[in-house]
Amino acid sequence: MIETPGAGTLYVVATPIGNLGDLSPRAAEVLRTVDVVVAEDTRRTKTLLVHAGARPADLLSLPAFDEEGRVDRIAARLAGGASVALVTDAGTPGVSDPGTRLVEAAWGVGAKIVPVPGPSAALAALSASGLAADRFLFAGFLPRKGGARAEALRWLGRVPATLVLFEAGNRAADTLCDLEEAFGDRRAALAREITKLHEEIVRGRLSELRTRFAGDVRGEVTLVVAGAEEPPEETAAEPPEEEILRRLAAGEAPTEVARAIAKGRKMARGEAYALVERVRGRR
Repeated sequence: MIETPGAGTLYVVATPIGNLGDLSPRAAEVLRTVDVVVAEDTRRTKTLLVHAGARPADLLSLPAFDEEGRVDRIAARLAGGASVALVTDAGTPGVSDPGTRLVEAAWGVGAKIVPVPGPSAALAALSASGLAADRFLFAGFLPRKGGARAEALRWLGRVPATLVLFEAGNRAADTLCDLEEAFGDRRAALAREITKLHEEIVRGRLSELRTRFAGDVRGEVTLVVAGAEEPPEETAAEPPEEEILRRLAAGEAPTEVARAIAKGRKMARGEAYALVERVRGRR
């Protein structure tokens, strides 16, 4: 929706996941200047506001259990021109935390949406894991049990990208067991208490992490797990020249065709490119 003249601004503010020193100067400035701060838990946010030197006119609660019931009142404030900062207890609103419904409602009333990026447990753990970070899937919390959990694990097990999951410390051991059973003994990392006094990041195979963290784990946990290996592209039954002609006719660029031929038919890239050029010359 296009911004509505006179509507306010919703700032989606990422807050520290443990160390208050990670609050950015920009985030602190937003908290000091907005009309309203909307928080997952106002008791926790008061500590953050004191740290930022902020005294908002209003501090409103938006807990996960009643997010839907409280959104309209805040959206009305935005529609009336108020500036609002949305925060959660830690990290980025909406990322396994409340906030998505309010952002959606803000779009609905034509408010301006301004992200104020900052700390993220998912990205912090991923960056420290040493696992591939060029393509990853954030899966949040797995379903607790039953068919939904099994189906989620089956689906995630096929994803050819690094997986990032959240888990409570007292359920980490069970989740590591389930991941190993569903995925096999993949490379993984477990990060707990990120940016806090007892921060710990351990990397190894899922079996090694399962053994290391067999009991309850203190604090919130972020798990990073290597993705599924992409199956090799099946060698086509058709001759390579026919495949090249078909791909070129479909509009694929010669370089893309050469890469596909090289991968699917186990050819050197230069050899595949030369073959594509020969076929192009005979068209």
